Parts: sequence; structure tokens; C-alpha cells
Amino acid sequence: MSLCFSSIVFSLHSAKNQSFLTRFSSQFTNQAKVSSVPYGSPSSPLNLSEIFKFSKERTKPISASATPTAATASPPSFRGKNPKDINILVVGATGYIGKFVVKELVNREFNVIAVSREKSGIRGKVSKDETLNQLKGANVCFSDVTHLDTLEKSLENLGVSIDVVVSCLASRSGGVKDSWKIDYEATKNSLVAGRRRGASHFVLLSAICVQKPLLEFQRAKLKFESELIRGAEEDNGFTYSIVRPTAFFKSLGGQVELVKDGKPYVMFGDGKLCACKPISEADLASFISDCVLSENKINQVLPIGGPGKALTPLEQGELLFRLVGREPKFLKVPIEIMDFAIGVLDFLVKIFPSMEDTAEFGKIGRYYAAESMLVLDPETGEYNAEKTPSYGKDTLEEFFETVLREGMAGQELGEQTIF
Repeated sequence: MSLCFSSIVFSLHSAKNQSFLTRFSSQFTNQAKVSSVPYGSPSSPLNLSEIFKFSKERTKPISASATPTAATASPPSFRGKNPKDINILVVGATGYIGKFVVKELVNREFNVIAVSREKSGIRGKVSKDETLNQLKGANVCFSDVTHLDTLEKSLENLGVSIDVVVSCLASRSGGVKDSWKIDYEATKNSLVAGRRRGASHFVLLSAICVQKPLLEFQRAKLKFESELIRGAEEDNGFTYSIVRPTAFFKSLGGQVELVKDGKPYVMFGDGKLCACKPISEADLASFISDCVLSENKINQVLPIGGPGKALTPLEQGELLFRLVGREPKFLKVPIEIMDFAIGVLDFLVKIFPSMEDTAEFGKIGRYYAAESMLVLDPETGEYNAEKTPSYGKDTLEEFFETVLREGMAGQELGEQTIF
């Protein structure tokens, strides 16, 4: 799932209505708008039935682990080609990060094959022509990654081999079933289909929050990560790069207009419960693109943040007030409010199972209100800003300045909002 957070701002990029939490949040503030990537047989047979086992296994606990060690594979033959001769399949190409990745790969002169539904975006609002315009420079393949047969047939019709698969797939809702359908099943479909067309490297856009998996989408991502790693261990001709970014800039911009209009900055507790090293979408796309050819990123789990120090919600708010030239004014919401709401929702799910996703959304909101988007030190069990790598040149301050001048055009937070 493409999750974004901004102190108390969480964007889930979904069309599902969260009326309960929306009404719940409105009791505390009515002015804050909260919103929060031809092949021979592999070395071992592919058991496609495993793709559908997730429904039976998704409730098993998965613990976070340190970066796994794997034998370094010999660089695949595609690394010796010119970029224009390297075929890169991008799935999740019309997602927020996916569009940046396609643009970056095209600019680097790779031959990009971008997979999209004929009607993409939230609720299929983006037409085929609009998609072609968004993905200029790429060869757009209209297909459906949730159906392996459909995806394989689409790739077969292209008549070309695949060198690298880049997956930017993420559940839009974060709901239980949607997480397993997209973050696990569809992502695995892209791996299976890509390998059958010759792919020897897989770049996965994951999330840094899977280090501490308490949510369904995190468990789904980790399950795929483990299978991807195992595939490389069993076949020394196949490699991977797993990218785990921190927060995106756009997820921190939900309160810019509110502060500009003189309203308070809303945060949980004292605003120091969590911190992040946000990275711009363009810088993240550049890092993901580096993973295509960089040999030092082979068979690695790669946490990545933006430049500068880690910022708490309090510090983000102070930065914003300084830029608008106003005295800081904060609205502090007790985190216990979230705990109460989750308790109520968990009780209601026992009576109304159809509310399962609503309860999950509440837990997602609670997670992002209290957990830092930084590397989790396995030795101390604490989040560590110093151990969170930095990349790129874009700063949050520059982003805030741009939004203050130009608004959030092109940085829309989607239709799903959670407090």
C-alpha cells in the first residue's frame, strides 16, 4: 500500500469510505483536513499454486529481521548492455511513485515497458489516452497484474524478452484482502511472468515500516520479500534489490494550506512520538533506477531516506510556521483517542465481520502516529536516525516552500483519509 503520513496525516490512496473514523476525528477538530514499482525453465520448478496460499497463511506472525546475507551472484549478462538495449518491465507504473520511476528510467535511456490497466488510477478514473500521456517515452502494455495468465499473454504478445522487473505495486486501500491481492499475489505474478520472459534481476519497492510488522499489508510485503530472497539463494543467476523508503514528501504536505490559512498544526501527543527522514519522489525514483545496474545493490535490502536530519511532527510543524512567518500554534491530540477507537472497532468486527477493513485502517493510522519511519536497530530495538541512509538533494523545506507558492497540484493525497 502506498502509505503516507504527516504527523497525524495519513493518505491511503483508496476509494473506500472511512465514515466512522472521519466522523470520529471531526469531534476533535473541524478545520484540519487529514490525509495521510523468452525464458528457459528456472533452476527449480515454479509451483504456481503457492501464489494462492496467502489466504491460509496471512495470519501467521512474521518477525522483522536484519538484512539477509546471500551469496553474491555473478552480474547477469544484461549489465554489459547499453541502456537502450536493456528491457525493463515496470509494474505499478501508474501509481504515484511508479510514474516517477518510469520517467527516470526513460530519461536514462532504458527501454521501458510500463504495465497499466486500460482504466487506471483510483476507481479507474484515468483513461487509456491519459495513461499513454502520463507514461511518455515508455512502451505501455495494457494488462492486469492480478491475473497471471493475462499478464503472461500480454508480455508474450510484445514479442521481446525482459531483463529486469521493477515493481512499484502497492495496495491502495491497505485492507486485508487488498493487501494480499496486490502486495503479495500481484507482485509475485510480476516475478513469475518476468522470469519466464528472461528477467534475471528484480527491483522491489517495499516500505521501511515492514521492520516492525503489525499490519496486514506489512505481512504481505514481507512474505513476498522472503520468497524473492529465497529465489536468489536457489538460483545464482537471479538477483534482487529490495528498496525500503521512509516517508514521501507529499504525505507531509496535507497541513500546509491549513497553516497558511492561520489554522493550528495538528499532531498526536507532544509531537515527538515518531520521526522520519522524508525523501522526495524524484530522489526515490533515482535511487530505484540506480538499483538496475549498481552491483553494490545486488541481493541487498536497502532502507533509504532523504537528506538532512530526522524530523518529528513537532519539528515539521515548527518549520512550516517559520516559512509562513507565524507564531507556532499546535493542536495536540492524545494518542489514547486512537487506542479507544481501535478497541471499539475490534469489538464491532466480532459482530460485523464486514468491518474488518475499517478496523485495519484504524490500526494503520495508529501505527503511523507512533512509529518512526527510520531503521530499527536490531540490537537496541530502537529506531536509529544515524543508521538510516540518506540519498538525494531535495529537502522538505524546499517542498513546503513550493507548496506554499503553488499548492498541492500534482501532489494530491487521494480520496482515502484517516485521522
